[in-house]
Amino acid sequence: MLLSSSPISTASSDADLRSAAAATTELPPAIILGGETNALSVARDLSSMGVSVHAIGEHDSAVRNSRHVRWIEIDSHGDAETTWAEYLLSAASDHLRGAVLLTCGDAGLTILRKHRDELQKRFLLDLANPVAQEQLLDKLSTYRLAQAAGVTTPKFWSVQSAEQVRAVRDELVYPLLVKPRLSHLFDARFGKKFIIAHNFEQLIDAFDLSSGAGMAMLLVEMIPGGDEQLCSYFTYIDESGVPLFHYTKRIIRRYPVGMGAACHHVTDWIPELIAPANRLLDEAGLRGLANIEFKLDPRDGQYKLIECNARFVASNGLVSASGYSLAKLVYNRLTNRPLPKFGKYRTGLHQWDPFRDFLAYRQLKREGRLTFLQWIGSALHPQFFAYFKWDDPLPALVRLVKPLAKKMKLKRVKRP
Repeated sequence: MLLSSSPISTASSDADLRSAAAATTELPPAIILGGETNALSVARDLSSMGVSVHAIGEHDSAVRNSRHVRWIEIDSHGDAETTWAEYLLSAASDHLRGAVLLTCGDAGLTILRKHRDELQKRFLLDLANPVAQEQLLDKLSTYRLAQAAGVTTPKFWSVQSAEQVRAVRDELVYPLLVKPRLSHLFDARFGKKFIIAHNFEQLIDAFDLSSGAGMAMLLVEMIPGGDEQLCSYFTYIDESGVPLFHYTKRIIRRYPVGMGAACHHVTDWIPELIAPANRLLDEAGLRGLANIEFKLDPRDGQYKLIECNARFVASNGLVSASGYSLAKLVYNRLTNRPLPKFGKYRTGLHQWDPFRDFLAYRQLKREGRLTFLQWIGSALHPQFFAYFKWDDPLPALVRLVKPLAKKMKLKRVKRP
């Protein structure tokens, strides 16, 4: 196990905050950093307990329109990591001292890691090993940890220059992913998680674009097969390194197809993911929440690692709706309250984003891979809608009009 620091913080101020939270019947507030649908699901779960939920995020986030959230407006004068950290560590957040601080994005995860000692004096932070979180945020160190743990990965190449790319030219396989080591920074800059190269010329262009922006990249084999071969494992690793539960689900479609965020998920039981996922987590020494994504390779029938997240992820609402509220688990652990029970969860429950899934259907139809009747049939199942709830409809409306607003903005910019 590769541990270079203790996974458990023992700051006395943190212990004092926990004792104070347990000694009162009043529920401490919660602060959510970043996120979109995952932040919305966390807010709804905690609000249903009577917790006052505050959120910090991008100005166009749908979660700010939820009736379950008190939005914290922060004047941005830099990147999110800097701006949010300055607020949390300043007198402006004094009224929220003792709050449970949670993250639903990689920027928030970086803040919690970099400023953990200072933040623990002001807020309640979940169990964590900051070293492991940093390693698993970086795609290259994640794959190297997987290799050490005997977890199967796609082929990958670590390259720092165009000369190194040319040096491994004869080893490469296509299509190839030009993948950032820190995907949240790349996504913020280019609006995508990676670039697909189908030949060496496209690869050089993509690498030059990325390196020109100062992004460290990784070349990764693109595993064949559709998005329906993608699946995930969820757990929570306690202080002793023991997983508290095993939970799995699959992806049905993403948009854009082959590279976008999932727009249709389904809960399932895939026991083959448990052993490799936990070997990786044990090798890294991770503590707290964990989500590991795999893809089934049709060439050899093996589940191969895609990435690992140590936070709440986009499908968190589906996990909660099927019986496992991770938000309640983390909150109750931090405030020394009874933990939720993890028995059987509901399989066959779908999380569906109708608008984006329709766009995925249109793309797949053009490629001859999906008919209208097949698409409709795939949606005729028990559904969970990540954004829409009858008692909290506004986030879904904001989510619906956001793409239209962006298109209108682009048209105005292009107009002479």
